[in-house]
Amino acid sequence: MKVKHILCLISACFVLHSCVVLSPKKYKALLATQDSLTTRTGTLEAQVSRLQSDTAKLHREIADLQGQLAAAKDSYNALSDKYSSLNNNLTSTTSKVNQLSSDLQAREARLKEVEEILRKRDAATNALKEKLQKALLGFQQSGLSVDIRNGKVYVSLTDKLLFPSGSIVIDEKGKAALKQLAVVLNKEPDINISVEGNTDNKKVINLGQIKDNWDLSVLRATSVTRYLTEVEKIDPVRLTATGKSEFQPIDTGNTPEALAKNRRIEIVLTPKLDELYNLISK
Repeated sequence: MKVKHILCLISACFVLHSCVVLSPKKYKALLATQDSLTTRTGTLEAQVSRLQSDTAKLHREIADLQGQLAAAKDSYNALSDKYSSLNNNLTSTTSKVNQLSSDLQAREARLKEVEEILRKRDAATNALKEKLQKALLGFQQSGLSVDIRNGKVYVSLTDKLLFPSGSIVIDEKGKAALKQLAVVLNKEPDINISVEGNTDNKKVINLGQIKDNWDLSVLRATSVTRYLTEVEKIDPVRLTATGKSEFQPIDTGNTPEALAKNRRIEIVLTPKLDELYNLISK
C-alpha cells in the first residue's frame, strides 16, 4: 500500500510539473527517475508477496509444530502415568518377592531341621531294630519278627509264642521272649511302647468272660502290658494297650497259615519326637 502511495505522489508531481515548461534534458531525467521508481516498485511488490507467502507458511509450520508439541505432551503425560503405575507395581512386586524369599529361607531352614530330626529318628529306629533282633534272635524261629514300618519298629509275636489256645495268660516261652525284649527297652527310655492285640476272624466260643474277638484282643494286650510293667518294671507312662480284634489282618486268606499270622501281639516302638512336634507346632 505504501508503494502505491509513493507512485501517486510521483504522479501528482508530474502533473504539477506539467504546468511548468521543462527543458528536454530535465524532462528526460524525470522520465528516467520515473522508470527507476517503477522498476523498484515492482521489485518491492514481489518481495512483499514472497514475504507474505513465507509468513503464511511459517504460521502453518508453527501451528503444525504446536499440534505436534501438544500431542507429544499428551504422550508424555500418558507415559508418565504408565511409568508411575509400573513403578508402583514394581515396588509392590519387589516387596512381595522379598517377603516370599524371606519366607522361603525360613521354610528351608525349618525343613532342614525337620530332615535332621527325621534322620536322627531313622538312625535311632535302625539301631533299635538291630538291638532287638540280636536280643530276640532265639525266638525268631518261634513266630517272632522285627521290622520297620513308617519310622516305627514293630515286634510281632504270634499267639502261639505267648498264649495257650484261647487264653489270655502268658506262658513261660512268652515270658522269656518278653523278658529279653524288656532288657532292651529298659535301656531305651526315649522309646514309647504300644501293645496291640490282634485276632483272626473266627468267633470266640465258650471262653467265659471273653465274649468276642474284641475282648480277646484287648485282654491279651493288657496281659502283655501288665507283665512288662509289673514284672519287668518298664515305666507304665511309656505304654499303651489297645485291641484291634480281627480288623487289621496281615493275611486276608482263610487258610490255617493265614489265620495263624493274624493271631498276634504287635509291640510298636516309637522314638520320642518332641523336637519334631515342637518344631511343627511353631
